[in-house]
Amino acid sequence: MEPILTINNLTKKFGYLTAVKDLSFTINKGNVYGILGPNGSGKSTTLGIVLNVVNRTSGNFKWFDGSITTHDALKKVGAIIERPNFYPYMTAAENLKLVCKIKGVDVTKIDEKLEIVGLLERKNSKFRTYSLGMKQRLAIASALLNDPEILILDEPTNGLDPQGIHQIRQIIKEIANQGTTILLASHLLDEVEKVCSHVVVLRKGVKLYSGRVDEMISSHGFFELKCNNQKGLLDVIEKDPVFGKVKVEDDLITAFLNQPLSSEDFNKQLFKEGIVLTHLVQRKESLEEQFLQLTDNN
Repeated sequence: MEPILTINNLTKKFGYLTAVKDLSFTINKGNVYGILGPNGSGKSTTLGIVLNVVNRTSGNFKWFDGSITTHDALKKVGAIIERPNFYPYMTAAENLKLVCKIKGVDVTKIDEKLEIVGLLERKNSKFRTYSLGMKQRLAIASALLNDPEILILDEPTNGLDPQGIHQIRQIIKEIANQGTTILLASHLLDEVEKVCSHVVVLRKGVKLYSGRVDEMISSHGFFELKCNNQKGLLDVIEKDPVFGKVKVEDDLITAFLNQPLSSEDFNKQLFKEGIVLTHLVQRKESLEEQFLQLTDNN
């Protein structure tokens, strides 16, 4: 795997507050990475550090193989970490021409990038006439002008209506399908589950999980159980290594599986033990349940 960004033991303190604590992870070429966490978890601070707009307290990071300076590496990076900021009285095309001039990019790229974000037909409309979703899409077009190897997006769907959210997510998927690596920060589990191949979960600046999204949600699921003999049922579950964590809320038992087990086989096993269930549902854990388990355990 070819690394695009490697972060080692990164820490950032603002006075007494530690925003990022001893953070390490690697982003490899060709994947869509999500940094997932609630507001205040250190997502934006981490992006600010690797984009050279926030100074780190300790630790280090390197772009690509580490043989070029951060300044030169950032020429291969496209990033949107703040609200789109274009001239309202200028058209989309005019605004992007200015960006081309600043980045030293040929203006022939403009139509190609506007096509990707679905704004080619509105290229001669003034920026002030754009909806919030269109403004965000124009910002993505702007970040793509230099054909970056990695596109960095901080909360790309924040404040958008459902249609705008759907459009941005589709664009992200299409850009990734063209081979561009993407790193996006989000507090939305749903966004990461739908868009990302890999995820880094942060809470209060500390990494709780780093890896593939499908591996995070590839647990064997859980049973929801009710029985008139709750104590007898719990005794059977607690003796069986197939089960891991068990939660009891009133008359409902939630038993998480360490390995595969069908509801039919489990029901037969209980019947042999003389236990009859009044309720049996087998479920797969969602990313949300996995996330809540992670954050509960820390």
